[in-house]
Amino acid sequence: MRDKVIPYGKQEITQDDIDQVVSVLNSDFLTQGPVVPEFEESIKRWTGAEYALAMNSATSALHVACMALGLVEGDYLWTTPVTFVASANCGLYCGAKVDFVDIDPNTYNLCPIKLEQKLKQAKLDGKLPKIVIPVHLCGQPCDMTAIARLAKEYGFKVIEDASHAIGGQYKGSPIGNCEFSDITVFSFHPVKIVTTAEGGAVTTNCKALAERMSLLRSHGITRDPAQMKNAPHGGWYYEQIDLGFNYRMTELQAALGVSQMNRLNDFISARHKLADRYNNLLSKLPLVLPYQLPDTYSGLHLYVIRLKLNEISCSHLEVFEKLRASGVGVNLHYIPVHTQPYYQKLGFCHGDFPESERYYSEAISLPMFHAMSFEQQDFVVDALEKALI
Repeated sequence: MRDKVIPYGKQEITQDDIDQVVSVLNSDFLTQGPVVPEFEESIKRWTGAEYALAMNSATSALHVACMALGLVEGDYLWTTPVTFVASANCGLYCGAKVDFVDIDPNTYNLCPIKLEQKLKQAKLDGKLPKIVIPVHLCGQPCDMTAIARLAKEYGFKVIEDASHAIGGQYKGSPIGNCEFSDITVFSFHPVKIVTTAEGGAVTTNCKALAERMSLLRSHGITRDPAQMKNAPHGGWYYEQIDLGFNYRMTELQAALGVSQMNRLNDFISARHKLADRYNNLLSKLPLVLPYQLPDTYSGLHLYVIRLKLNEISCSHLEVFEKLRASGVGVNLHYIPVHTQPYYQKLGFCHGDFPESERYYSEAISLPMFHAMSFEQQDFVVDALEKALI
């Protein structure tokens, strides 16, 4: 076994990153200063969206996005089962009911065909969703044209969960430009493409939504006289006009984000080189390799393989454990949300979303991070070949 495990994902911190953070430590502002707006501007420049707001996590960003779109008790939010639980939990935070749409067997994203079928039945039942959250799993864009068409026909709002996808493109345009959605959410967790240690952001092209989310991320407090009920008492004056939260990002996090965003092109290019190399090295093994939807460019946060279990003699668990034992820090993204005990208590059952469960029984996330060396990748491939025997 190797002395050091090759992780499935890893941040890259350079001296420039450190210098940016230290400069904030030496400044007058550790929070609510000029660097968070600078980071937001970098997101706007990259995505082309009109507005960008940084948050302390993507989970917070999902929550305020749902609130800004008016999700309340009695409403329905739909998302995919193959995602981290936050994509669904944000609906529960608002008192809404959550349901799922099974995945496309090729992209592993929310299937627009199954979505349309479910919408037709929901319309008959009077249970149409207020919000649908497609998740760009692994950085692979969803079929947003189809989803946007259905949103217009059935009257629901769309939040793109692009936690895996900054730097990716859909039909030649950056993910996050909100051409096909109301709001897009990004994550900057350490294993993501760009990191701020912890952090998230929303983008939108709607001024009213941006103002609402800005209010909600900071206690529901405003210093804008135009939004106040009373005339300001003085320069110190503020008013709480809604029930908000402390979801703000710190200046330290934003400084790291600004520095990281300067290298986003390099990050994505490195990931694509690694993915192309994986595709070549693994092409003859009994695996299903990642599929790329036409007219898209993945952010490649994850590189997920599926085992052809009928062609190998060992089980999914055995392959996973052999890889871990050899020093390859594989993972599995994700356990279908509807199979979690909390969601089972809400009435979901095993078998509800068979394609998602089939995916879970075969999928393994191989190491993928932009600083990964070809030597490390060769080790992963060699370990995988041995694990399949």
